[in-house]
Amino acid sequence: MDIAQLFAVPAEQALLVAASVGLAALIRAFTGFGFAMLVVPAFSFFLTPGDAVVLSAVLALLLGLLSYRSWWGLFPVAPAKPMVAGSVIGTAIGVWFLASLSVAEFQLWIGISVVIASLVLARFVPSERAASSPAALATGVASGLMNGAFAIPGPPVILYVVATLSEPVKSRAFLMMFFWCSSVVSLVMFGAAGLISPRPFQLLWVALPAMWLGNQAGNWAFARYAGAAYRPFVMGLCILIGLSISAKALIWG
Repeated sequence: MDIAQLFAVPAEQALLVAASVGLAALIRAFTGFGFAMLVVPAFSFFLTPGDAVVLSAVLALLLGLLSYRSWWGLFPVAPAKPMVAGSVIGTAIGVWFLASLSVAEFQLWIGISVVIASLVLARFVPSERAASSPAALATGVASGLMNGAFAIPGPPVILYVVATLSEPVKSRAFLMMFFWCSSVVSLVMFGAAGLISPRPFQLLWVALPAMWLGNQAGNWAFARYAGAAYRPFVMGLCILIGLSISAKALIWG
C-alpha cells in the first residue's frame, strides 16, 4: 500500500470530518468549551469508539497548542492543580469503562451524556463564588471519568467554572487550559490501554485545516461579540446532536 492509499479518505467522510471539526473549533474558540461535545458524537458515526476518542483527544491537544496565547496566564492557578490531579484518577477509570463498550453502547452513552449535560448546563447562570480545593478535586475526578470513557471532559468543569467565574476572559481561559491538560492525560491513558491505532492520524490532514480555520473564526467572534449570547445556541446544538446519536444507537444499533 502506497502513501496515497494509506491516507485516502472517502469524500463523504472527509466532508463530515471537516465540517464537524471546523464548527467545533469555532464554538470552542468563542466559548472555551464545546469541542469534544460536538466532534465525538460526529466521529462515532464512522469511527470505532477507540478511534473516535483518540482523534478527538489528538485534535484537542493540537488545538490547545495552536491557541495557547488565548489562555496562557489568564486563568486562576489555585483550583487548576487539584482539578488536573483529579482528572488523572478519573480518566484511568473511564478508560477501563471505554474498553468494555460496543459501538452501539458507546453511541448510546455518548448521546445520553451529551443531552443530560447540555440540559443541566443550560440552567446554570455564570456567577462568582468562592472555590475550594475539595470541590476542584471532585470536579476533576468527574471530568476524568467522562474524559476517559468518551473524551468529553467538559460538563463537570463547565459547571464548576460557571459557578465560580463570571468574567468571560478568565472562564474561557480556564476551560481551554483544563481541556488541553485533559487531552494529554487521556492520550497517555489511551496508549497504555492499547486503544491507539493509525486511523485517527490518517484523518489529520483533513481535520487540521478545518480546525485552524474554525479556531481563527472563533477567536475573531470572541474579540468582537464576547458575552452570553452563545449559550442557547451551543446548548441547543449539543442537545440535537445527542438526541440524533442516541436515536441511531437505539434504532439501527
